[in-house]
Amino acid sequence: MNTFWMALAAAGAAFFSAVVHAQVSVEKPWVRGTVQGQTSSGAFMELRSKDDAALVGVESPVAGMVEIHDMKMDGSVMRMRAVARIDLPAGKTVELKPGGYHVMLMQLKRTLKAGETVPIRLRIEGADKSVKTIELKAEVRSLTGAAKQGL
Repeated sequence: MNTFWMALAAAGAAFFSAVVHAQVSVEKPWVRGTVQGQTSSGAFMELRSKDDAALVGVESPVAGMVEIHDMKMDGSVMRMRAVARIDLPAGKTVELKPGGYHVMLMQLKRTLKAGETVPIRLRIEGADKSVKTIELKAEVRSLTGAAKQGL
């Protein structure tokens, strides 16, 4: 393949990647602050996809392990469990929030202080089964501030 076609293919791949990233928007990302010695926290946000997609993984350098979780009432007990994916139906906002779907940051490597930001990488699977990455920064909110806001 000559240089022209290789350059055109590379440009096309870059364009495709940007389009896929633009199809899923992330709004209001935040992480609950921690206290000294606390080993886990939650990350929350709103996701909206132009086309059917799914959140299939999350990573963050502040945590040794990151999982997608769901919380549901089971009788009179609130239960939390890891889930492999969260479907993102086309055109609908999916809210990751306390008491529902959320991201668990576990084995924290440091205390998360209000006002700082936490890098988070979302893995999004498209309808064609390709997986793309979205990188974002989530604001850390204080424990008391989140509680006052009903979060």
